[in-house]
Amino acid sequence: MNPQLRDRVADWIAGDPDPATRAELATLPESELAERFSAPLTFGTAGLRGPIRAGPSGMNVAVVTRTTAGIAAWLQARCLGGSVVVVGRDGRHGSAVFATTAAEVLAAAGFSVRYLPGPTPTPILAYAVRALGAQLGVQITASHNPAADNGYKVYLDGGAQLISPADREIEAAVAAIGPAADVPRTPVHPAEETGLVRDYLDRAATLPRGSERDLRIALTPLHGVGGKVAVEALQAAGFAEVHTVAGQFAPDPDFPTVAFPNPEEPGATDALLELAARVDADLAIALDPDADRCAVGVPGPDGWRMLTGDETGALLGDHVLATQPAGSDPLVATTLVSSALLGRIAAARGARFARTLTGFKWLVRAGSGLVYAYEEAIGHCVDPDTVRDKDGMSAAVVVADLAATLKARGRTLLDVLDDLAVEFGVHATAQVSWRVDSTRESAAAMDRLRSDPPAEVAGEPVTADDLLERRGQDRTDAVVLTGSRVRVVVRPSGTEPKLKCYLEVVEPVTDRADLPRARAAAAEALRACERSLPHPG
Repeated sequence: MNPQLRDRVADWIAGDPDPATRAELATLPESELAERFSAPLTFGTAGLRGPIRAGPSGMNVAVVTRTTAGIAAWLQARCLGGSVVVVGRDGRHGSAVFATTAAEVLAAAGFSVRYLPGPTPTPILAYAVRALGAQLGVQITASHNPAADNGYKVYLDGGAQLISPADREIEAAVAAIGPAADVPRTPVHPAEETGLVRDYLDRAATLPRGSERDLRIALTPLHGVGGKVAVEALQAAGFAEVHTVAGQFAPDPDFPTVAFPNPEEPGATDALLELAARVDADLAIALDPDADRCAVGVPGPDGWRMLTGDETGALLGDHVLATQPAGSDPLVATTLVSSALLGRIAAARGARFARTLTGFKWLVRAGSGLVYAYEEAIGHCVDPDTVRDKDGMSAAVVVADLAATLKARGRTLLDVLDDLAVEFGVHATAQVSWRVDSTRESAAAMDRLRSDPPAEVAGEPVTADDLLERRGQDRTDAVVLTGSRVRVVVRPSGTEPKLKCYLEVVEPVTDRADLPRARAAAAEALRACERSLPHPG
């Protein structure tokens, strides 16, 4: 074995407090060890995420221990030692052990630890940080990743995800921590924090603005941890008839009935839509496994279908703005990869609009007066004063309020989408992902795009805007191609060796009778966009 690699592996094994992962490393061939020790997990979207496995590039007790010790040192360096911190977890493999590890390391470092009992939806953890005035929240979760993964999500004071430079500073603090086995731990008992959930539900009950409650709802948490709280939130808001997918309701870390536990993936919501059709529901709702994202299904002339995140974003944004008090100055926000429709709705409704970088760590910091934010990946923040992050459960309550209000008027969510299309034009969106062999290859593809951007897309002249040339918080690794009715955003994935392309076509509509033509034209233009994109190969 390479002597340097051999020494690194031996040092890690000597400092790993978990006998299971020590034994795992001792059995691996050199090629596998080289891969696992090539680079540690790094902070991506507000924390760590990766496969559950031994070594510095996986989620395991040693990595969680050192990460938590680094965060504790970072807080102490800012005179925040002894402050309140909250620790929660989802129901994935390893989550209970990792959450206990984090809680015990923080307790040994002198912090006042509130360790939430049992599997908990991520929005409850974000709410707890805000409600308890905590300086830190740690949620052990991998959201909608495959069953083999886990993660470590960090919230700071106020309940928002951390942003730079805090993430880089924390990484530096973690790098300075010695062997995990030397990090002190103090036993912590889970807190009786049922009052937090009760307070969250009380707040959810106030979110509906309408008085109508006649609505039959089908719901699935996709084997995640949000089912019970989501049903209770809907019932607290007055929506009594909630039918759930029985085989997907209890938390199950193996996600046995879905190939991929993400409501956006093909087939993931089949059981939900079958239930919705069987019980003659008015609305279908799918949460992702940690309940921070919400997908919406509706019945239509051709049967049930799931709305896109952009469709739900436009519906909820318009609904939230319509229910704001007179004289207020509301702000709504979305991301640079989401549809432009929300901005047009805001302008027409006399509201302010902001477009941020991708991720709710940016969206919830969009500005004062924020009342609603969404991203196209089915994330919605409908109550920023309570949860400063995406929250699938409160979003379910608000979309149910809209659907019930419309039902009482003999209308549907699809009718409102038609209204918006007539008023603002059809905004058709799609996403194309290209998998490459490595992040180096995706970086090279972005370099080629920057040096020679296309002059036209789908036969329409476009201009290129390289967001790496911007300063401050608007700077990111993305290129935006904009034409008169076409917009394309190309960026590398933050977690996988992929290039992602977000497409949008706007097709004007003359009247309601023109909608079929406009939608068909927009769909064809999207296909033309995809055909004309510069392939990374």
